[in-house]
Amino acid sequence: MLVSMRFLATMLFVLIPLCAQDAPPQQKKGPGGGPPKNLKILTPEQLQAGIMQQFARALGQNCQFCHVRGDFASDENPKKLVARSMITMAHDINAKFPAVEGKVYVTCYTCHRGKTEPETVAPAPAPGGGQ
Repeated sequence: MLVSMRFLATMLFVLIPLCAQDAPPQQKKGPGGGPPKNLKILTPEQLQAGIMQQFARALGQNCQFCHVRGDFASDENPKKLVARSMITMAHDINAKFPAVEGKVYVTCYTCHRGKTEPETVAPAPAPGGGQ
């Protein structure tokens, strides 16, 4: 009986610390189930923060507008290459503002306003809204 108690006590001292350890950190998975692939401009942290949803709202589109369905890493859709150049443009513009480093001044929505083609002309003034 004494041996059984010692065995049980030893097992408790070994098993309790093992059970109390934190689980290993989970890596953010891409749409295909694995980690994000083919990132050239964005970071995994930006993806985790929901930047793709911001892009979709800014352009009024869903993911397949720029991505190949089922293979988000693919560069076969030419709109993805255009998106990369526009993301780079917005990053460059934001980096040139001297006021606060890291502050975002220009986003996709700044020009696109929920449309796939950016607005290049100011809207006409409302009737009766003169000076």
